[in-house]
Amino acid sequence: MSITAIVENDTIKLPVHVPDGTRVEITLPEDSPRTAEGGGETLYDSLKEFIGKAKGLPEDFAAEHDHYIHGAPRRSGQ
Repeated sequence: MSITAIVENDTIKLPVHVPDGTRVEITLPEDSPRTAEGGGETLYDSLKEFIGKAKGLPEDFAAEHDHYIHGAPRRSGQ
């Protein structure tokens, strides 16, 4: 059987139930940029050119972005 899964926060999320104690073998695709230690570009490296580009945002934009973008209640309760 072959299953394609997703890794989230260093945990493999399987799309099916696998009983506890089941032995599995994990093979990373050769084209995976993070396969080798230190290999590939990190998300930070790929986006660092955009650091500091947004101007005129409220001081609390990082903490309250859901409020400003989606209209959600403020996290700080203000």
